[in-house]
Amino acid sequence: MKVPVKRVLLIFFIFLGALILATIIINLGMILAARRYVYSDISSLPQSTAVLVLGSQTHGTRLSPVLQDRVDAGISLMGTGKTGKLLLSGDSGKRAGGSRFYDEVNAMHLYVLENAPGINEEDIFLDHAGLSTWESMYRAKYIFEVNDLIIVTQQFHISRAVTMARSLGINAIGYGIYQGHFRGASLRSWQFREYFARIKGFYSIVFKPPPQIMGDAIPIHGDGRASWL
Repeated sequence: MKVPVKRVLLIFFIFLGALILATIIINLGMILAARRYVYSDISSLPQSTAVLVLGSQTHGTRLSPVLQDRVDAGISLMGTGKTGKLLLSGDSGKRAGGSRFYDEVNAMHLYVLENAPGINEEDIFLDHAGLSTWESMYRAKYIFEVNDLIIVTQQFHISRAVTMARSLGINAIGYGIYQGHFRGASLRSWQFREYFARIKGFYSIVFKPPPQIMGDAIPIHGDGRASWL
Protein backbone atom coordinates (compact mmCIF):
# COMPACT_ATOMS: atom_id res chain seq x y z
CA MET A 1 0.00 0.00 0.00
CA LYS A 2 1.37 3.37 -0.98
CA VAL A 3 2.08 5.67 1.97
CA PRO A 4 0.89 9.26 1.42
CA VAL A 5 3.70 11.73 0.88
CA LYS A 6 2.21 14.05 3.52
CA ARG A 7 2.39 11.33 6.15
CA VAL A 8 6.02 10.57 5.29
CA LEU A 9 6.90 14.25 5.54
CA LEU A 10 5.04 14.57 8.83
CA ILE A 11 6.94 11.61 10.34
CA PHE A 12 10.22 13.03 9.04
CA PHE A 13 9.65 16.47 10.56
CA ILE A 14 8.49 15.00 13.87
CA PHE A 15 11.66 12.91 14.01
CA LEU A 16 13.82 15.89 13.02
CA GLY A 17 12.16 18.10 15.63
CA ALA A 18 12.68 15.47 18.33
CA LEU A 19 16.34 15.15 17.34
CA ILE A 20 16.90 18.91 17.48
CA LEU A 21 15.12 19.09 20.85
CA ALA A 22 17.34 16.31 22.20
CA THR A 23 20.51 18.19 21.19
CA ILE A 24 19.23 21.35 22.87
CA ILE A 25 18.41 19.44 26.06
CA ILE A 26 21.87 17.83 26.11
CA ASN A 27 23.58 21.20 25.69
CA LEU A 28 21.48 22.99 28.30
CA GLY A 29 21.77 20.06 30.69
CA MET A 30 25.56 20.04 30.48
CA ILE A 31 25.81 23.81 30.96
CA LEU A 32 23.43 23.77 33.94
CA ALA A 33 25.09 20.72 35.53
CA ALA A 34 28.50 22.42 35.47
CA ARG A 35 27.41 25.96 36.34
CA ARG A 36 27.83 25.71 40.11
CA TYR A 37 31.39 24.41 39.66
CA VAL A 38 32.60 27.04 37.20
CA TYR A 39 34.43 30.20 38.27
CA SER A 40 35.54 33.23 36.29
CA ASP A 41 37.35 35.03 39.14
CA ILE A 42 40.70 33.45 39.96
CA SER A 43 40.66 34.80 43.50
CA SER A 44 37.43 32.93 44.33
CA LEU A 45 38.72 29.50 43.29
CA PRO A 46 39.07 27.00 46.16
CA GLN A 47 42.24 25.01 46.82
CA SER A 48 42.84 21.93 44.68
CA THR A 49 45.57 19.34 44.25
CA ALA A 50 46.28 20.08 40.59
CA VAL A 51 45.46 22.38 37.72
CA LEU A 52 44.77 20.74 34.36
CA VAL A 53 45.52 22.74 31.22
CA LEU A 54 43.86 21.29 28.12
CA GLY A 55 45.76 21.36 24.84
CA SER A 56 44.84 23.12 21.63
CA GLN A 57 46.50 23.97 18.34
CA THR A 58 50.20 24.75 18.09
CA HIS A 59 52.43 25.88 15.22
CA GLY A 60 55.68 24.10 15.80
CA THR A 61 56.63 25.18 19.32
CA ARG A 62 54.51 28.34 19.12
CA LEU A 63 51.21 28.20 21.00
CA SER A 64 48.02 29.35 19.34
CA PRO A 65 46.26 32.29 21.08
CA VAL A 66 43.67 29.84 22.47
CA LEU A 67 46.35 27.65 24.01
CA GLN A 68 48.56 30.48 25.22
CA ASP A 69 45.64 31.93 27.17
CA ARG A 70 45.10 28.54 28.82
CA VAL A 71 48.74 28.03 29.74
CA ASP A 72 49.08 31.59 31.05
CA ALA A 73 46.05 30.97 33.27
CA GLY A 74 47.59 27.73 34.54
CA ILE A 75 50.82 29.55 35.38
CA SER A 76 48.85 32.25 37.20
CA LEU A 77 47.03 29.62 39.26
CA MET A 78 50.30 28.02 40.29
CA GLY A 79 51.47 31.47 41.38
CA THR A 80 48.47 31.98 43.64
CA GLY A 81 49.25 28.91 45.72
CA LYS A 82 45.74 27.52 45.14
CA THR A 83 47.25 24.40 43.61
CA GLY A 84 50.62 22.68 43.75
CA LYS A 85 50.74 20.56 40.59
CA LEU A 86 50.47 21.54 36.92
CA LEU A 87 49.18 18.90 34.49
CA LEU A 88 49.56 19.74 30.78
CA SER A 89 47.43 17.46 28.61
CA GLY A 90 47.15 17.29 24.84
CA ASP A 91 48.10 15.57 21.61
CA SER A 92 51.78 14.80 21.10
CA GLY A 93 51.24 13.36 17.63
CA LYS A 94 50.11 10.01 19.08
CA ARG A 95 46.70 10.09 17.40
CA ALA A 96 46.22 7.40 14.76
CA GLY A 97 47.48 8.91 11.52
CA GLY A 98 48.88 11.90 13.43
CA SER A 99 52.16 13.59 12.63
CA ARG A 100 55.14 12.85 14.84
CA PHE A 101 56.15 16.48 14.28
CA TYR A 102 52.97 17.78 15.95
CA ASP A 103 53.33 18.15 19.69
CA GLU A 104 51.03 20.28 21.84
CA VAL A 105 52.32 19.01 25.16
CA ASN A 106 56.03 19.70 24.76
CA ALA A 107 55.23 23.10 23.25
CA MET A 108 53.24 23.91 26.40
CA HIS A 109 56.03 22.51 28.55
CA LEU A 110 58.68 24.67 26.87
CA TYR A 111 56.47 27.73 27.28
CA VAL A 112 56.11 27.06 31.01
CA LEU A 113 59.85 26.52 31.48
CA GLU A 114 60.64 29.76 29.63
CA ASN A 115 57.95 31.92 31.22
CA ALA A 116 57.53 30.49 34.71
CA PRO A 117 60.97 29.48 36.03
CA GLY A 118 59.58 29.72 39.56
CA ILE A 119 57.51 26.55 39.11
CA ASN A 120 59.44 23.53 40.38
CA GLU A 121 60.16 21.01 37.64
CA GLU A 122 58.91 18.12 39.77
CA ASP A 123 55.50 19.82 39.95
CA ILE A 124 55.01 19.81 36.15
CA PHE A 125 53.29 16.72 34.73
CA LEU A 126 52.89 15.99 31.02
CA ASP A 127 50.06 13.91 29.55
CA HIS A 128 51.18 13.11 26.02
CA ALA A 129 48.02 11.17 25.14
CA GLY A 130 45.25 13.61 25.99
CA LEU A 131 43.87 13.26 22.48
CA SER A 132 40.46 14.68 23.40
CA THR A 133 38.81 16.37 26.35
CA TRP A 134 37.34 13.04 27.45
CA GLU A 135 40.68 11.24 27.21
CA SER A 136 42.41 14.01 29.17
CA MET A 137 39.86 13.60 31.99
CA TYR A 138 39.97 9.80 31.94
CA ARG A 139 43.77 9.76 32.04
CA ALA A 140 43.86 12.40 34.78
CA LYS A 141 41.76 10.03 36.90
CA TYR A 142 43.33 6.67 36.09
CA ILE A 143 46.92 7.45 34.99
CA PHE A 144 47.71 10.47 37.15
CA GLU A 145 45.36 9.38 39.96
CA VAL A 146 43.91 12.85 40.37
CA ASN A 147 40.91 13.08 42.69
CA ASP A 148 40.45 16.85 42.67
CA LEU A 149 41.54 19.48 40.18
CA ILE A 150 40.98 22.85 38.59
CA ILE A 151 40.35 22.67 34.85
CA VAL A 152 41.55 25.62 32.79
CA THR A 153 39.97 26.40 29.43
CA GLN A 154 37.82 29.02 27.70
CA GLN A 155 34.28 29.73 28.86
CA PHE A 156 32.74 28.12 25.76
CA HIS A 157 34.51 24.83 26.58
CA ILE A 158 34.50 24.71 30.37
CA SER A 159 31.05 23.21 31.03
CA ARG A 160 31.76 20.13 28.92
CA ALA A 161 35.17 19.60 30.51
CA VAL A 162 33.86 19.93 34.06
CA THR A 163 30.85 17.68 33.44
CA MET A 164 33.07 14.99 31.94
CA ALA A 165 35.53 15.11 34.84
CA ARG A 166 32.81 14.94 37.48
CA SER A 167 31.15 12.00 35.69
CA LEU A 168 34.39 10.08 36.36
CA GLY A 169 34.27 10.85 40.07
CA ILE A 170 36.81 13.68 40.01
CA ASN A 171 36.02 16.59 42.31
CA ALA A 172 36.55 19.05 39.49
CA ILE A 173 36.00 22.78 39.30
CA GLY A 174 36.48 24.93 36.22
CA TYR A 175 38.25 28.20 35.65
CA GLY A 176 36.51 29.65 32.60
CA ILE A 177 39.11 32.08 31.35
CA TYR A 178 38.52 35.35 29.54
CA GLN A 179 37.80 34.82 25.86
CA GLY A 180 37.83 38.41 24.67
CA HIS A 181 40.37 37.53 21.99
CA PHE A 182 37.59 35.69 20.18
CA ARG A 183 34.91 37.87 18.67
CA GLY A 184 32.47 37.79 15.80
CA ALA A 185 32.86 34.91 13.38
CA SER A 186 35.78 33.41 15.33
CA LEU A 187 33.82 33.12 18.56
CA ARG A 188 30.68 31.86 16.78
CA SER A 189 32.77 29.18 15.10
CA TRP A 190 34.08 27.92 18.44
CA GLN A 191 30.60 28.03 19.98
CA PHE A 192 29.09 26.16 17.01
CA ARG A 193 31.77 23.48 17.29
CA GLU A 194 31.19 23.19 21.02
CA TYR A 195 27.44 22.68 20.54
CA PHE A 196 28.09 19.43 18.69
CA ALA A 197 31.07 18.50 20.88
CA ARG A 198 28.74 18.46 23.90
CA ILE A 199 26.55 15.91 22.11
CA LYS A 200 29.57 13.69 21.51
CA GLY A 201 30.60 14.33 25.10
CA PHE A 202 27.23 13.08 26.33
CA TYR A 203 27.97 9.73 24.67
CA SER A 204 31.29 9.54 26.52
CA ILE A 205 29.67 10.40 29.85
CA VAL A 206 27.05 7.67 29.42
CA PHE A 207 29.22 4.87 27.99
CA LYS A 208 32.66 5.88 29.38
CA PRO A 209 34.84 4.53 26.54
CA PRO A 210 38.50 4.01 27.53
CA PRO A 211 41.13 6.20 25.84
CA GLN A 212 43.09 5.04 22.81
CA ILE A 213 46.24 4.99 24.97
CA MET A 214 46.58 4.17 28.66
CA GLY A 215 49.87 3.11 30.28
CA ASP A 216 51.45 2.91 33.71
CA ALA A 217 50.31 5.12 36.57
CA ILE A 218 52.19 8.37 37.24
CA PRO A 219 50.64 9.59 40.51
CA ILE A 220 50.13 13.34 40.75
CA HIS A 221 51.66 13.29 44.25
CA GLY A 222 54.94 12.00 42.87
CA ASP A 223 57.67 13.59 40.73
CA GLY A 224 56.30 15.06 37.50
CA ARG A 225 59.58 14.54 35.67
CA ALA A 226 58.66 10.85 35.39
CA SER A 227 56.05 11.93 32.82
CA TRP A 228 58.43 13.96 30.62
CA LEU A 229 59.61 11.02 28.51
